[in-house]
Amino acid sequence: MTDAIDALLEALELKDERRTGWVLRGIESPESVAAHTWGTATLCLLYADRAEGDVDRDRAVSMALVHDLGEARTGDIATRADDDTQRVSGEEKVALERAAVTDLFAPFESGNGDRDRDRDLESLWEEYEARETPTAQFVKDMDLLDNCLQALKYERGDRYDETEPNDAFSQYENLDEFFATAAPRVRTAIGETLFAEIKARYEQEIGRECQL
Repeated sequence: MTDAIDALLEALELKDERRTGWVLRGIESPESVAAHTWGTATLCLLYADRAEGDVDRDRAVSMALVHDLGEARTGDIATRADDDTQRVSGEEKVALERAAVTDLFAPFESGNGDRDRDRDLESLWEEYEARETPTAQFVKDMDLLDNCLQALKYERGDRYDETEPNDAFSQYENLDEFFATAAPRVRTAIGETLFAEIKARYEQEIGRECQL
């Protein structure tokens, strides 16, 4: 069983774990998973009050903070627009991350027999994965939007060479794939509104309509 300090040290690996999608695209100094976690949590903090339905802002921020925790052990397995290019299946990815999250949270159980409290951290991750509650659906949208915002930031900062051959992104120009993977998965009204605004800014940067 991992003890608390060991669990914390392992969790801190997220500060150094680079986001695989950006690495594959050849982004200069790509963000870490921890940076993406912060971005998602910040979007939850700022937009939860504008979301439709019963979205709990505090729970949304907490959920955002733990949603990629398992990647401290599994690494960041990128989501691709083409299923044939997925390195690991979605089911296998969830199973690997569930095992990691369960282990990493175990040292922080209260030990006082309060199972509701002991399972709350793990239940945040499970709720996020299930996407059945308004809060979980909202958090997932903010996760997708953080990725789109980061794509816009990298495009504005000229952080990659679009002329370099790149087999990993041969079907998409520029950073279009990051919008293509997000578009069919956005489920909330606030998510759709923000996605449209970010995509429009991105299209202004690249000077054409984004390929989806």
